[in-house]
Amino acid sequence: MQKTLIGLVILGIVAAIAVAVNTLDMGGVTRQRERREPVDVSIYYGGEKSALLGNEAVRRILEHDYRITLDAQKAGSVEMATTLPVTGKDCIWPSNAVAVELAKRSGKTVLGEETIFNSPVVFYAWSEVADALAAKGVVSEKDGFLVADVARIGALIESGARWKEDLGVNVYGRFKISSTHPAKSNSGNIWSALLATTLNGGETPVPGDLPGLLPKITDYFAQMGHMEASSGDIFENFLKQGLGARPIIVGYENQLVEFLTANADYEELIKTKIRVIYPEPTIFASHPLISLTDHCKRLAEALVDPALQRIASAEHGFRTGLIGVENDPADIGVAALPETITFVAPMPSAEVMEAVISAVR
Repeated sequence: MQKTLIGLVILGIVAAIAVAVNTLDMGGVTRQRERREPVDVSIYYGGEKSALLGNEAVRRILEHDYRITLDAQKAGSVEMATTLPVTGKDCIWPSNAVAVELAKRSGKTVLGEETIFNSPVVFYAWSEVADALAAKGVVSEKDGFLVADVARIGALIESGARWKEDLGVNVYGRFKISSTHPAKSNSGNIWSALLATTLNGGETPVPGDLPGLLPKITDYFAQMGHMEASSGDIFENFLKQGLGARPIIVGYENQLVEFLTANADYEELIKTKIRVIYPEPTIFASHPLISLTDHCKRLAEALVDPALQRIASAEHGFRTGLIGVENDPADIGVAALPETITFVAPMPSAEVMEAVISAVR
């Protein structure tokens, strides 16, 4: 009995020490953060991250845990890396890994970069459009999700196929997939890269391929008419303007998750009318935070905080960009997403993309 009592006393002491150490440790971390000087961080960010940066829980993490006052201005990913002046900006947060090299080539002082999230590029189509493309063998179902054969899309574009006459969709004009402006916004820039690969026989283009490719790419985007400068804007206009104006667009996987999270009343309507189609191959949009000043380091630390990453995944549909951190699509209640994206093409080099940007500008 005495031995048992002694053992219980020892266990109690050990537990008390563990709790005290843990409390001191957590208190130390808290005090360490509280002792930090507040920092103002000014950034340009890609429009697809607007809802994330407006999330109250994300704002609390930035302001309370990391003592950051964030001045965030939306801009096109390509513009911020190339033509936009960055005087007074501490970071730029585009949606394309190539933007890091573009920023350096444009003369910006890049102190560092860290990929925070990844998002595969997808097509958003009205149900009638998805059905018409399925009837032509362009779209099919795979593992419960819709996929598009990008080579067949390229063939439709090169043949000059028309919506009504060739696809049976009551829409005016030639078949095209609408996108943001490739010289301003990343989703349009990635689509121009994927289109270039498709029109190059499925091979990632190199500088020597450009003389034959650039006329086709410039003609395609010239036929587009007005193109938005933000991925968030084109997605919003797609939903507002309807089938006749925007039969199918290029966007990011996470955009539908965000919309449904913020607009639960529209869930059934969206699920009935809108189809998410995964291009095969697709291209991943990486979201590198590019540091221009030392103030950006605090924001980089905050954005990889596990609590913030969980919010970004569950509420905004972003896939992690961190090694060793896994997102479970099952945690996203409003939409079903593939567990993994396996059929992915690489982005062409910065040299090739600069030529494409110049051609379509």
